[in-house]
Amino acid sequence: MSKFSGKRLSSLVAYTPGEQPKDKKYIKLNTNESPFSPSKKAKKEAALAAKRLELYPDPECRELHARLAECCGLDASEVLVTNGSDEILNFAFMAFCDDETPAVFPDITYGFYPVFADVNGIKYEEIPLLPDFTIRASDYFGKKATIFIANPNAPTGIALPLSDIEEILKNNPDNVVVIDEAYVDFGGESAISLIPKYKNLLVTQTFSKSRSMAGARLGFGAGDRELIADLNTIKYSTNPYNINRMTMAAGLGVLSDEEYTKKNCKTVCEVREFTEKELSKLGFETTESVTNFIFARHNSAGGKMLYEELRRRGILVRHFDKPRLSEYLRITVGARRDMEALIKTISDILKEMNV
Repeated sequence: MSKFSGKRLSSLVAYTPGEQPKDKKYIKLNTNESPFSPSKKAKKEAALAAKRLELYPDPECRELHARLAECCGLDASEVLVTNGSDEILNFAFMAFCDDETPAVFPDITYGFYPVFADVNGIKYEEIPLLPDFTIRASDYFGKKATIFIANPNAPTGIALPLSDIEEILKNNPDNVVVIDEAYVDFGGESAISLIPKYKNLLVTQTFSKSRSMAGARLGFGAGDRELIADLNTIKYSTNPYNINRMTMAAGLGVLSDEEYTKKNCKTVCEVREFTEKELSKLGFETTESVTNFIFARHNSAGGKMLYEELRRRGILVRHFDKPRLSEYLRITVGARRDMEALIKTISDILKEMNV
């Protein structure tokens, strides 16, 4: 750190995104991107918007908010689009946590949560997952804190039933419960349906995964209009023009092409099932993932060794060198041909090891 940085920055451990090496061509199964191109309608709308980049985008995102609210069965005042779901999550830490209201989240979850807490000077508690990597809802009752739960969770891929989410909401009536649904479209059940019933619920989602827009950076939050008003205060105090013109247009395009999204999600789920079965034949155990990735460990081969060997042979997966996770690989579900290449490469590695 420079001599000018503040004390808080000196102790901050930044989030580590998935690696993006450029030394050769890789099969990229490490950052949970979609194997599909964005919708043709999204690309067409973005191209049209590119012709007017000399003008600021609409800071209120009125057209996109109206269309998104319609898709969610909500009012436009109950949604807020942001620069990826990371931004709405950071807004939530800023708006609903302070010296008297800490944050609470699982000890194994999205790695940005502790970073958001630290960068905003917020105390937090990490609640251990159960031995099978599931969340016990009662661990989050009466916490007197803002609760953050990724559902389905990452990197485990396991979903918490909607009934458990509702119990957590009921048992924290005076605090906000944030349900981060980045992967919900691959087999999870969204909590958006609970918004009319619970004023303390904020649901976040992203266009990066199921809607093939990771490069566009678009996410949103949905909740009671008073919660959304709080988040808008943060937005207009930091970056009023947080959604660029092309991303806004692409978002409108993809929302008008929901059949394309549903078709792609169905294909990802089918390829996930195929890959899990093939990994099982090779001696892997996997969690019950309802996401666009698989969390797997081999009965004999170490996680770090497999990660390094796959990388050396041109396939990127994600490895977390942390307690309880070090033997696992998080594998993005790519195109069928990419998963077949992964299976063959792993099989070759295991044969060379005589496993």
